Amino acid sequence: MIVGVDIGTQSLKVVITDDNLLVLGEATMAYQPSFPKPGWAEQDPSLWENALSPTIARALDLANAKPGEIVAIGIGGQLDGCIGVDGQGLPIHPCLTWMDRRAEKQIAGLPADDILKRTGIILDASHMAAKICWLKDNFANGNIGQLFHVPVSYIVHRLTGVAVMDHAHASTSMLYSLTDRAFDSTLLDMFGIKKHELPAIANATEIAGALTSEGEKLTGLPEGIPVAVGTGDDFSTLLGAGVVQPGRLTCVLGTAEVVGALHSSPVIDEGRLVETHAYVGNTFFIENPGWLSGGALEWFRETFRLVDFAELDALAEAIPPGSEGLTFLPALSGTMAPEWIASAKGCFYGLTPAHGNGHMARAVLEGTAFAMRDVIERLNEMAVEIRSILLLGGGAKSRTWAKIRADMTGLPVEVPNITDTAPIGSAMLAAVAAGIQPDLLSAAKLVGDVSKTIMPDRQAKPAYDEAYGNYRRLFNTLRPLFS
Repeated sequence: MIVGVDIGTQSLKVVITDDNLLVLGEATMAYQPSFPKPGWAEQDPSLWENALSPTIARALDLANAKPGEIVAIGIGGQLDGCIGVDGQGLPIHPCLTWMDRRAEKQIAGLPADDILKRTGIILDASHMAAKICWLKDNFANGNIGQLFHVPVSYIVHRLTGVAVMDHAHASTSMLYSLTDRAFDSTLLDMFGIKKHELPAIANATEIAGALTSEGEKLTGLPEGIPVAVGTGDDFSTLLGAGVVQPGRLTCVLGTAEVVGALHSSPVIDEGRLVETHAYVGNTFFIENPGWLSGGALEWFRETFRLVDFAELDALAEAIPPGSEGLTFLPALSGTMAPEWIASAKGCFYGLTPAHGNGHMARAVLEGTAFAMRDVIERLNEMAVEIRSILLLGGGAKSRTWAKIRADMTGLPVEVPNITDTAPIGSAMLAAVAAGIQPDLLSAAKLVGDVSKTIMPDRQAKPAYDEAYGNYRRLFNTLRPLFS
């Protein structure tokens, strides 16, 4: 049996699978990030460590399995976090999570065009290199630590004693050359980072090392079990849904909405809406790393005191496409589409006495989907193949939201049987690393069964085209206010 772990922002998830990646048991332990100052978002790595053993134990119980039956472990988790550790691999400060933007000053004036050309990603304070610079600038004598980790490589290091990250994860750091498939010496010098301050790079399907005695304490599993290198959740989520070849747009509807598609070559978006990341194998994931989407729905649910998301859907269902002229700009935490503007703010526009809660509910569902359409249109311009949309994450359970996306784009929308696929992707990597499955292509055939396909209503698309045009005009009109 195999253990797959996902280190999320709000919870740690574990699945126990058999050798064919059938989920036998799963469990979750919740925790939260902290926000000590505006623009700061931290998380204590001990939250992840303390969650491992009890969550694995609960998943094992549900699978009617014993620790001695586990033959491999895979770790995945949140991207763009940064943790400095000491010589024993222990953290010397909280993790600066993907939401943390305190390093804006550290990247001011850096050559954004050169960084984009080398890395395929956008100069932004959310990425690891910027956070390392902030840590060095704000700790005594710049002596912040022996090594800098992302959350996944940190946990792998704690379990195995080996400091390593995969190519996909490294490609989110702002330090990785897409062409050389290695950390770029020019970028390292630009950010003042030494190569020995970073984990080594290996394939996600390689074995990082075996579970040590410390790893045994943290997991409750026997020492000696192989642990895969693993990858970030943007990538493990795709893997767990069986996405290993181009043709599908994947849309992960979590707190944030991550939208992207696989491509055979490392095309780069000079318009800076999407980023290009190394993916497993020889493909590349062209993605927008996400805006507050499920988080916007949660904000609306709490603000308007709805019982649950089913009530939100019911309100929205009673309103026609286009919300009768009401537009929601999904910028509650800045915009990532149609442009990256951290200082942007969200709004409703077009309110009249004729509008009520239902209109606002539908406008939120539509506005977040308009941002997805922004990404689709850019990917089309880049000749990235898209034949259908695959919805993943908790938001994929909403048929109303799925139908809006199908009708708005004219593309069929697929929803798999299991929508929370990140820990399954971690288990896939472990299965290949341990030789249980021959390769990821074979493993991908075992997962990601589609439970329903929602076909677009062609008659609804003109109304959505008009509403989308209104959304873009609203964005352009408000843009001068964002600065």
